Amino acid sequence: MKYIIKFNSYLNRFLSFFSGIAVLILTGIAAGNMLLRIVYVPINGSYELIGFFGAVATGFALGYTQMRKDHIIVTIFTDNFPKKLTPFLDSINYIVNTFFFTLVAWQTYKWGLKIQRTGELSETLKIIFYPFVYCLALGFAALALTLFIDLLRLFYKEKKA
Repeated sequence: MKYIIKFNSYLNRFLSFFSGIAVLILTGIAAGNMLLRIVYVPINGSYELIGFFGAVATGFALGYTQMRKDHIIVTIFTDNFPKKLTPFLDSINYIVNTFFFTLVAWQTYKWGLKIQRTGELSETLKIIFYPFVYCLALGFAALALTLFIDLLRLFYKEKKA
């Protein structure tokens, strides 16, 4: 169990690092585009590039954000439930979300394969964009793994107590 947790931690920190780089790149493109719009001519395809790097930044940050429990949690209904029911509700939540994001990662990966096979290019810049789709699929897979580990931790904690 500890090796899976360690692997997940390293994976999500690695992806988080590249998420930060993607944010820096898209910020640089956006700032450069605004500056060049005033001075000369805007960057061609900046909207497209910002979208691609935004997808990478978001996708790569998902697992790390779940690991740190930094997502928004709405507990308006569950606050009134008995505390003994919370682990059960959490386990259902983790099972459903693990399944859902595994499915999303798989379908996103399949979409990337389709784009790669057909040789589809981006609309404005005419560049290959399936690597960005693969990055997004990897981010969803990392989120699914993190949710699965959260589920295991829930049961591991119950067995130990």
